[in-house]
Amino acid sequence: MRAAVLRRPGPAATGPLTLEDRPEPTPGAGEVLVRVAACAVCRTDLQLCEGDLAAHVLPVVPGHQVVGEVVGLGPGVTSRSVGERVGLTWLAGTCGRCRFCAGGRENLCEGITFTGWDRDGGYAEFVAAGADVVHPLPGDRSAEELAPLLCAGVIGHRSLRRTGARPGDRLGLFGFGASASIVIQLAVAEGMDVYVCTRSAREQRVALDLGAVWAGDFEDRPPVPLQAAITTAPVGEAVTLALAALDRGGVVAVNAIHLDRVPTFPYRDLWWEREIRSVANVTRADAREFLDLAERVGVVTRFETRPLAEAPAGLADLAAGRVDGSVVLVP
Repeated sequence: MRAAVLRRPGPAATGPLTLEDRPEPTPGAGEVLVRVAACAVCRTDLQLCEGDLAAHVLPVVPGHQVVGEVVGLGPGVTSRSVGERVGLTWLAGTCGRCRFCAGGRENLCEGITFTGWDRDGGYAEFVAAGADVVHPLPGDRSAEELAPLLCAGVIGHRSLRRTGARPGDRLGLFGFGASASIVIQLAVAEGMDVYVCTRSAREQRVALDLGAVWAGDFEDRPPVPLQAAITTAPVGEAVTLALAALDRGGVVAVNAIHLDRVPTFPYRDLWWEREIRSVANVTRADAREFLDLAERVGVVTRFETRPLAEAPAGLADLAAGRVDGSVVLVP
């Protein structure tokens, strides 16, 4: 099979991904083999390929927003069937035994593994995955439009819940990429007023089209205090700007696995019981809940479809800010 493989991290512009012929994976006990129909490119993939995230294994096939069809069952699998349409997320497996798994917080599992980081992901024609971490998908939407839901959507949904925002609240979105463009649809559907800060004039227009009541630059503080905010930009400055825009008792959820840094800020911006909360990974329950919600709300995704062979170029375009929504790779 063909796959885009990371052997040595480096700047996206230098092409750290290489197209290779590899053996088709064989599903082990409790696993399924999935023929990939589409895999969306995530900023986490970029951070792994560029070395911002230290590699867990090399070589590795990145990609964790995978839509495909089950074409093989490993020993002992009875929960999935050949021909079923499924999706993979960032969560590749948990121990099922630690205090976090026992307490319903498997996203914090001490033995957690990740798709495209600990085991090969979806930048390929086939991928093997645990039968217990793939999710049935509806058949009436294209693979390309579903793929960004599987990380940008699921982690965005978890981020929104982490803020504690309720209908009628004022929610700020700092950064407006693939995840924020999904979160805004959820928030508007729940009756929140959304304020968007992004340096891109194009993204400001998109935000307003999707229902934002205000959109401006990072330097333009929202015109009213916010009860909640989510940062998706991979820069720590966004966190301090969001914090400074909060009302008393407000919460900032940081939707990022890596930030360049968190700048110092005056304590007065945190006082009055404001909070900063990180968002770490997702659970299977998050994915099930979000996929059901996305169907009810009618969440739409913005994406550019490219052949798998253009994975290196897609990664470079994401790094350079030349992507409108998500790049979705199609074998």
